[in-house]
Amino acid sequence: MEKEIFKPGNMLYPLPVVMVSCADEFGNNNIITVAWCGTICTNPPMVSVSIRPERHSYSIIENTKEFVINLTTEELTKATDFCGVRSGRDVDKFKEMNLTPKKGEKVNAPIIEESPVNIECRLKEIIKLGSHDMFIAEVVGVQVDKRSMNETGKFELNKTRPVVYSHGEYYGLGTLLGNFGYSVRKQKIQKVDKKNSKMPRGKINDEKR
Repeated sequence: MEKEIFKPGNMLYPLPVVMVSCADEFGNNNIITVAWCGTICTNPPMVSVSIRPERHSYSIIENTKEFVINLTTEELTKATDFCGVRSGRDVDKFKEMNLTPKKGEKVNAPIIEESPVNIECRLKEIIKLGSHDMFIAEVVGVQVDKRSMNETGKFELNKTRPVVYSHGEYYGLGTLLGNFGYSVRKQKIQKVDKKNSKMPRGKINDEKR
């Protein structure tokens, strides 16, 4: 495989694209779209978002120490893009995109009601890096859309049609290729009647693949 050499840069794509909601001390809500976002710890549950210091939401989160990560869907793609290219200094993004703010259960920052998953966060630390600073936060609450719960109580996120971001473009998810651990999971062998079946002994049951 022949390689093309690029200068150092962020090539880790695709990424989840999320809308981070916050509110200042006067109760003014805002949304910032973030692609530099990720999970950093399981116990305690912690996440990070990286934000440019000049962004309007930077000082809001720095002062209030609270924010909400709202997962995005195909239906929310336009709002996601709008909230990334317009400043909350100039426009009410909730109003312009017909989004519904609702107070969080654990934080004063609003959740976006239309988002299928709202991750309520409390700021622990800001690491100053360069073009972006990393906001490290503990997850203090999670809300999910009841319509995406199945009959066994499992939350089926993929059915909400989530969106990812790659090199300035938004994509929906594609075909399911496998699930965690499938590469080492033992395949079930179908039991057959040796006398009456023509199936070769030990043939893998296709329905279990």
